[in-house]
Amino acid sequence: MIRLTWVQPEDLVGHELRQAAEDGRGAIPEVAAAGDRWRAAGGHDAPPRAGASTGPAPEGLRALAGELLDELATIGSPLPEPSSLEEIVASCPDWPGGRAAVRPEPGRVLAAWWGRAAGCLLGKPVEKIPREGIRAVAEATGNWPIRGWFTAKGLPPEIAERWPWNRRSAATSLAENIDGVPEDDDLNYALLALTVLERHGPGFTTEDVARTWLDALPAGRVFTAERAAYRNLLLGLEPPATATHRNPFREWIGALIRADVYGWASPGDPATAASRAWRDARLSHTANGIYGAMFAAAMCAQALVAGSVDEVIEAGLSVVPPGSRLAVAVRQAVADAAAEPDFERVADRLYARHGQLHWVHTVNNAALLAAALVHGAGDFAATVGSAVAGGWDTDSAAATAGSIAGALAGGVPAQWTTRDRLASSLPGFDGVSIESLAARTLALNEGDRQ
Repeated sequence: MIRLTWVQPEDLVGHELRQAAEDGRGAIPEVAAAGDRWRAAGGHDAPPRAGASTGPAPEGLRALAGELLDELATIGSPLPEPSSLEEIVASCPDWPGGRAAVRPEPGRVLAAWWGRAAGCLLGKPVEKIPREGIRAVAEATGNWPIRGWFTAKGLPPEIAERWPWNRRSAATSLAENIDGVPEDDDLNYALLALTVLERHGPGFTTEDVARTWLDALPAGRVFTAERAAYRNLLLGLEPPATATHRNPFREWIGALIRADVYGWASPGDPATAASRAWRDARLSHTANGIYGAMFAAAMCAQALVAGSVDEVIEAGLSVVPPGSRLAVAVRQAVADAAAEPDFERVADRLYARHGQLHWVHTVNNAALLAAALVHGAGDFAATVGSAVAGGWDTDSAAATAGSIAGALAGGVPAQWTTRDRLASSLPGFDGVSIESLAARTLALNEGDRQ
């Protein structure tokens, strides 16, 4: 039997039950009863890191899984965390007003692209390695605190065996083999957002995003919530049902990693950036999953014109409901990072509060992103290094952190650039240069003002 990650019903129930515990439904009797039925039938809880169980489901379990998923979908969260744009705006007392379009400095747009690429590349070889393993690898190779690319040179065999590199990335993302920017979903989605804006303009719809996915995004290059949404599109569902039907990953990080370009195309206008990110995110996400995208887009928009990290964080929080789990987590992370000189202690506090979340959840990674930005205080290496040292979604958190840090500084140090060539499985993008992507992004800004 083919075991497909992130889509088989018997692998989704445990994740949906965990999602219910996180969004306030766990104490509802019907949810508890569904969990009891699932475990009594031999169903498993959500695996801590994997997307599929190792073997076929027991007889009858798949049918029960589908039944329970559909039952759980009828039970709404009691938390005040809306998903519609109108309700989100209404819940944000500091929602920024519309602002006149600003032409950013070209160097800052280029730095944002390079920063995203560099942060992603730094985190790739240690993706899925826990925090303690990342530190062990870095310390053993003289790279702690992390201030440069990872390397296998000098790494003791026993550490390499205990903490193996991400097998798909090690061949292209270590200091000794980097030759351009390798393919990654964190970069593919930036290319897709650029495509959406170029094809459909600033008034694009969620349906336009969906068509672009089906036209240009290989199904094997999507994961978690995006894979569920892609499956739902093929089943004939339309947004926002694509985000909710049998999709327990709807508050994970996928929408956040798709948002940077919407910010770069709205320089100095976090409200417009967040609204565009919402249109994209609602294809696959709800509530905090959507907020993560809006948070990132607003910060990326402000980073192109801002003079400080604090200004960027403030812009990001202005478009997130202040009582949401994401907003609370970010504010706590910012306070810790501002007060504690040792980032490891900051990370300890993040794990004490959010360690129960999946390693690619939005809330914990958004908190880590904010903490890395504040603690890095404009230092590019310190910012992306801290985002990776945090040990959750290493390439994603560092990609967004690098994007913002690069834009704020107006440049990325030479040691963090590579041959100007980006690999991609998207049509027309394989081998594209970062410089040309920055030029196309600037052209979007010109088009918006015409």
